[in-house]
Amino acid sequence: MKKKVWWESLLVVILFWYPLRHIYWGLDLWDTGYNYANFVYMGLEHMDPMWLFSTYLANAVGHLLTMLPGAGSLVGMNLYTGMFAGALAIMGYFFCTRKLGISRGITFVGELAALSLCWCPTALIYNYLTYVLFLACVMLLYVGLTEERNWCLFLAGVCLGTNVLVRFSNLPEAAMILVVWVYAFLAARQKRVAGVGLAAKYTVFCLGGYLAALAVGLGYLHIRYGLDAYVNGIMRLFAMTEDATDYKPASMLTGLIDPYRENLYWAVRIFVIVLAGTLGFAVLKWILSRGGKDSAGDVGGGLAGRGLWRLARAGACALAVLMLAWLYYRGFCSLEFYAYGAILRPGILFLMLTMGIAVIRIFYPKSMLEERLISGMVLLVVLLTSLGSNNGVYPSLNNLFVAAPYTLWQCERFLGHEKEWHFSWVSVFPAKAVLTAFLALFLFQSGVFGVQFVFAEATGARDITTVIENNEILRGVKMNPERAEWMSGISEYVNAQNLTGQEVILYGRIPALSYYLQMPSAFNPWSDLDSYQYEVMEQDLRELTEEIARGERPYPTVILERRTNLYLLGGVEALRRDGMDEKSINKMDQDKKLKLIGAYLDGLNYELAYENAKFTVYRVR
Repeated sequence: MKKKVWWESLLVVILFWYPLRHIYWGLDLWDTGYNYANFVYMGLEHMDPMWLFSTYLANAVGHLLTMLPGAGSLVGMNLYTGMFAGALAIMGYFFCTRKLGISRGITFVGELAALSLCWCPTALIYNYLTYVLFLACVMLLYVGLTEERNWCLFLAGVCLGTNVLVRFSNLPEAAMILVVWVYAFLAARQKRVAGVGLAAKYTVFCLGGYLAALAVGLGYLHIRYGLDAYVNGIMRLFAMTEDATDYKPASMLTGLIDPYRENLYWAVRIFVIVLAGTLGFAVLKWILSRGGKDSAGDVGGGLAGRGLWRLARAGACALAVLMLAWLYYRGFCSLEFYAYGAILRPGILFLMLTMGIAVIRIFYPKSMLEERLISGMVLLVVLLTSLGSNNGVYPSLNNLFVAAPYTLWQCERFLGHEKEWHFSWVSVFPAKAVLTAFLALFLFQSGVFGVQFVFAEATGARDITTVIENNEILRGVKMNPERAEWMSGISEYVNAQNLTGQEVILYGRIPALSYYLQMPSAFNPWSDLDSYQYEVMEQDLRELTEEIARGERPYPTVILERRTNLYLLGGVEALRRDGMDEKSINKMDQDKKLKLIGAYLDGLNYELAYENAKFTVYRVR
C-alpha cells in the first residue's frame, strides 16, 4: 500500500479534467455528430439495425447521457463522453500505482501520454466504453489471479461478455483467457499442484461470468426487440464485407501488420545506431582492460581511464542527439500537430517497444510470476485492441492506459537500475542514451499533439476561431470560419422553415447534420458508408416511397453535399470543372447509391430549396 501524499489528489484531478480540454473546439461533420444523432434518435425507426445491435450497449449508454442536464448541446455531450477518457486514466493510475507498484510520477506521465494520444472523438462511446471494460477486465484478472480471488475472475468474465454487447467486434478479447491458462500452469508449478486442474478452475469462473453477461444482455434484447431482429442485424454485419472491403478479416489483418512492417525501417536503423555505440564502448573497454583494473576493480582505472569513459559517455549522448536530428530531418514525424503524422511513427515505435519489453520480461528467467502476468496482459491488450477494427493500429494508440505506464516503468528500471536486467553499465550506456532520446521525442510529440489536435473528418481541425449564434446544438462551439459560414447559413434556413424535428435524408459524408440540425434520419444518417449496402438502401427507399404514397409519412428533406449535387446535375464534367481529382470523380461515378438518391429525387419531384458553399437542400413544394 502506497503512503498517501497530498499532491496525489492534484494528479488525479488533472487526469480527470485533461480529456475535457477540447469540448468547445472543432466541428466534425462525420463521426461526432453521427454518433450523437444515434444516441438522440436511438431505435429501429431512425437507425440502421446493423449498427443499433452491433453497438447496442454503447448506444443505450449514449441515449442515457442525452437525458442528463446540459446534454442538449454538443458541448454538453462532449463533456459527458469525455469523462469516459478521464475514468480510463484514473483507473489506470490507481491500478498501476497500487497493484503494480509503479511510482506516481511515472504513472502520471504515462497516463497523460495515453490521454494525449486519444485521437478518437469521445463521441464514439463504443470505443471508450470498450476500453473501460477491457481495462476493468485486466485489473480484475490480475487481482483475481495474484490474490486468488475467484469472484474477481467471474467479474472479469462479466466485463468481456458485456463488451460483446458494447461492440460485437470485441469478440477477440476472449483471447485474454490465454493469460489465465499460462498463469495457471506457471503457478501450479510453484505450488506443485496439477496445472490442468488449476487452469480448469480459473476458466470456469471466467467463462461463467462471460456467459452470464451474454445471457442477461441477449435476454433483454429478446424481450425488447425479439432475438430474430438482433441475429439479422449481426448477420448483416458479416455480409457487409462484400462492399466494405476494409472490414474483411484479411484486410483488417493487413492493416494491423503493415504499419509495424513499415516502421521496421526506422527500428532497424535505430538498432544499428545503438549497435555502433555499443561496439565503440566494447572496443574502448578492451583497450582500457589492457591497462588492468583500479583498486575498486573497475576496468580502465586511473585519471586517464576515467577521463576516456567520460568522453565516451559524452559521445554516446551526442550520438543520441544526432539520431533525433536525423529522425526529424528524414520525416520520421512532423511538427504539424493538427495531423496524425506528428504521432503515428513515434506511436507505432512505442508500441513495438512495449511489445518487445513485454516479451523479454515474459521469458526472462528471473522475472517474477506477477511481472510475467502483467507483461502478457499488456502484450495482449496492444494486439487485441486493434483486432476487429478497420483503423489499423490506431485503436491501440488510443488505449495505452496500462501499456504507457508499464513501458515507462520498465524503461526507468533499465535506465536507472540496470542491475535488474543484469547488464553492466559499460555495455548498455549507448542503448540508454538512445532510449532516453526516443522517449523524450515520443513524450514531446504526443504531448503537443494532445494539446493541439481536435478530430475533424479523419484529420485535425485548424483555425478554430469562430462561433455561430443561430444553432442551439452548436452554442459556444469554436470552429473554422468557413465551416461557421456553412453551418450558420443552413441553420438559418432550417430555423426559418421550421424543419427542426422533421426527417431528413443525408448524402455526401455529412451525417453529423442530423444531430446539429436536430433532424432525425429517415433511415440511416450516414447512408453513403460502404457498410450500408445498396440493397438495404434500395429497400429502405422503396418502403419510404410507399409510405409517402399511402399518406402515412411526410416527405423528408434531402440534404446533399455540394459536389454530390454537382454530379447529379452535371455528371463527371461538372466535377472536373469544379477541380475534383480523377480518382474521386471515378469513385463518385461508380456510386450506385448516389444514383439511387438521384432517382428518388426525380421520381418524387423534389426541387432545389437552398444551397451554400457546402450543402444543398431539396424539398417537395
